[in-house]
Amino acid sequence: MYNTHIISPMKNGFGQALAELGEKNKNIVCLGTDITKSVGMNFFKDKFPDRFFSLGIAEQNTASVAAGLALSGKIPVFSTYAVFSSMRSADQIRVSICYNNLHVIIGGAHAGISVGPDGATHQALEDIAVMRSLPNMTVLSPCDENQTKLATISAIKQIDGPCYIRYGREPVPNFTDPDDNFIVGKAKLLRKGKDISIIATGSMVYTALMVADELEKIGISASVLNIHTIKPIDSEAIIKVAQKTKKIVSLEEHQIFGGLGSAVAEVLSQNYPVKLKIIGMPDCFGESGNPEELLKKYGLDPKSIFEKIINFINN
Repeated sequence: MYNTHIISPMKNGFGQALAELGEKNKNIVCLGTDITKSVGMNFFKDKFPDRFFSLGIAEQNTASVAAGLALSGKIPVFSTYAVFSSMRSADQIRVSICYNNLHVIIGGAHAGISVGPDGATHQALEDIAVMRSLPNMTVLSPCDENQTKLATISAIKQIDGPCYIRYGREPVPNFTDPDDNFIVGKAKLLRKGKDISIIATGSMVYTALMVADELEKIGISASVLNIHTIKPIDSEAIIKVAQKTKKIVSLEEHQIFGGLGSAVAEVLSQNYPVKLKIIGMPDCFGESGNPEELLKKYGLDPKSIFEKIINFINN
């Protein structure tokens, strides 16, 4: 059903979308923070060097410059590691970008524990919580290269205000349809089930599909809902799967507080309370290591998630 043979980094989708959009809209400008290729912005830089501005390792200044460019009629895009773009620049994003409701696209690259060797300081595990709490901010969390490209295009075309796009570092299966109809705020039901629903975001979406396959082998039918838009979240889709299965598991490469799980809990508690298990980073910092080893240590590998779901169902 899904193409699992192509492994590629999400940053390629981000960068390719910007390069394509740049041809059609000359108001799009990109700001670099000394790690242009690492976050995929080299695609735009190579094509439109006169509309790319390198501001060095100065993330707070970059957010402020982006606000100024937006006020001047441009559509600025800047990206750096998510720990810096979402948290080091939080004050400038809040006051200069969100308060003025400016159309600025913020790329949060290298998100999650799977950043690996860069260690705790570079593993963005709180960025969803920070960004979704800001008024006027849209938060997108695509699951592979294709969807990251569609999310970036949608951030330019479907949104008028600020938008944060979260994507990881490691290459992941590129399994979604490149021509899919991506609508901001509308989740994608990737698999129908009747016993339990797995609501996932980002790189954990493919993991959720793998776990659902294993559950099916022991007679457990699982739905998989891809939440590519954390804010505004698709309450209707969440309520619908909750009504069907009565049990929900949320899955994310983020702290268990303030992220997807919290957003799902907010929807369910106010509309259709059911049993909910939030799976994510267990309120701790990460560490340096191989991405696969780190996912296993912190219980975010397919086997660990499978076992947690079985315990949740049995209890």
